[in-house]
Formats: sequence, C-alpha cells, structure tokens
Amino acid sequence: MDIPLDQVRTLLAVVDEGTFDAAAAALHVTPSAVSQRVKALEQRTGRVLLQRTKPVRPTESGAVLVRYARQLARLERDAWGELGLSGAGEPTRVSVAVNADSLATWFLPALSRVPGLCFELHREDEGHTAVLLREGLVMAAVTSSPDPVPGCTARPLGRMRYLPAAEPEFARTRIAGRPLVDGLTTAPVVVFDRKDDFQDAYVRRLGGASAGPLRHYVPTSEGFLDAVAAGLGWGMVPEVQAYPLLDEGLLTLLAPGEWMDVTLYWQQWKLDSPALAALADAVTATAAEALRG
Repeated sequence: MDIPLDQVRTLLAVVDEGTFDAAAAALHVTPSAVSQRVKALEQRTGRVLLQRTKPVRPTESGAVLVRYARQLARLERDAWGELGLSGAGEPTRVSVAVNADSLATWFLPALSRVPGLCFELHREDEGHTAVLLREGLVMAAVTSSPDPVPGCTARPLGRMRYLPAAEPEFARTRIAGRPLVDGLTTAPVVVFDRKDDFQDAYVRRLGGASAGPLRHYVPTSEGFLDAVAAGLGWGMVPEVQAYPLLDEGLLTLLAPGEWMDVTLYWQQWKLDSPALAALADAVTATAAEALRG
C-alpha cells in the first residue's frame, strides 16, 4: 500500500506545529485541506493517528508515520545537499533529546565538533528521552536505555557519576550525628522534577524507603546545583559539577567513597545520513573524554 507523501507531510506538520490551523499556515493551505488529508490518511491506514488535544499528539500508530515522515525529510535534504542543491536554502537541522545534566556538562562541546549543522535540542530526563525517539519527535537521543527503539541503533557512551552532597552547615545540622539513612529519610531534599527518582533510589540502596517528604523541585541542572549549595536540601550531584564546590568548601560529601553511576547510551535512527553519522561520531568521541568508561 502506497502512502501519499502529501498526507504524511501534513501529519508531520500538524504534530510539529501543534494545531491544524498552525499546520495550515506552515503549509500555505487551508485548515480544511489539512483536516481532509489527515482524515484520508487515517482512513487509508485504518487507524487513529492523532490525539485531538492541545497541542496535538500522535497516537502510537501516528508516531510510526511521524518518524517515517521525518526520516523521508532527512533523506531528501541529504540528497539535495549531495547534489549541491540547497532547495529552500534551509540549514541541515538535527533534532536531539538530551538529559539536563549532560546538556549542562559535556554535551554542548560535542555539537561544536560538527560545524554547519543546526540543532534543535529537547531537554528530557535520560529515562524518558527514548520516548521522544519512539514518537518520532527527535532523530537521536542520549538515554539510559540500552534497548534500541524500533528502527534505531544504540551504542554505549559511558557512565555519569553522581555524588550525595549537601551544604556543610545543612549536613551538620540536618543529617550528621545519626545513621545516614535516617538523616536522608527526614531531611529536606532537592529533586529535579516529579519524574526524578534518583535521590529516592539512593536512599533505597541504603536500606530506606525513600528520601524525605520535604522536597524542592528545581528543574534545571544549574539550578539544582545552586539549590543544594544554598542549603535547601541534599541531592545527588554530578561529580564534574560537585568537585569545584567541594574544593571551595561550599559542598560536602555525605558519604565519602560512595556514588551512583548512570550508564548513558546514544540512540539514533537507522538512516544513512551524513549529518547523523557526523553527529554520532562527535558525541561518542566527546563522551569518551568526559564520562567514565
């Protein structure tokens, strides 16, 4: 069964723009034409492809076609580039999902190794970046999952190490003087967002149930570090960010010699794309220098 390209491209535009009206404006057609193309594609496939929410989200079946459409667009741009024809003159754009801690530490230098590309970065927890790949929203992702998303390859990047740390006075008054697990189950804690289970996982490893109920949600890597250093609570801090503050006496380790590692992987489409290949080489080389083997 052939899939009409105009219908697939319209589906992609609706997902990228978020609404049928915005997709119509981007495609220079009427909203009615956009609606008709999407309905025709749904009838052709026999599946509901979009959740009619705001913004619009692809269903599981829709994500397959969105990924297909994005791969077609990538191949088309690569072909024009190899022919020396720039088409509309747009730069080569690559969309990547990456976790906040990698973005704040080692990932951006990798992008600087690939001049000439234009990047669209999606920040997401490393345990959830693969979802964006599965939905076709990105071409590649830094993820903690070693299992490739269908249609993708996966390769290990290295281990990112985290240290349990707190501001010295906070550690002395809120945690010290009793078993560490007891202190961590009652003391205030800093977490990234409501998906962040990392501090709880460390407490569970010590034998506790979870970190304390008083939680500060700070959804940026730099803000998380600043919140811990300000004494709002304890947290698991990437070692590369922790060491300068440890040297200055602004942080102290709660359990010297203990840490938790997260193994990171690079997943990307199985696509013969020079842009993706160059980015993959740059990311793996930078990760080899910055992460633990």
